[in-house]
Amino acid sequence: QVQLVESGGGLAQPGGSLRLSCAASGSILNIYAMGWYRQAPGKQRELVAALTLGGNTNIADSVKGRFTISRDNAKNTVYLQMNTLKPEDTAVYYCNAVHPPHTYWGQGTQVTVSS
Repeated sequence: QVQLVESGGGLAQPGGSLRLSCAASGSILNIYAMGWYRQAPGKQRELVAALTLGGNTNIADSVKGRFTISRDNAKNTVYLQMNTLKPEDTAVYYCNAVHPPHTYWGQGTQVTVSS
């Protein structure tokens, strides 16, 4: 079992920044990848950014150049730095961990971008 706890969501103005954190605990050895997904009202959950154990990243085109994913191995934490936020970034953001053959999800954190 892997437990994921997210933090850092909230309200930001267009053009602003937020940083999301996801702390992993439990059976964290051999986690293949961690990442962030988001789900806006009435839409499907979509990948935002992912980071593999080997350091490879996968960033959605819609956030490239604005969002950055990183990790702190000592703290078992993955971060999503979100800059130049847009209203269309408004969604519930979920942390994800792939620990084959299982996939784990956090509880989600709301990000709202509005003036």
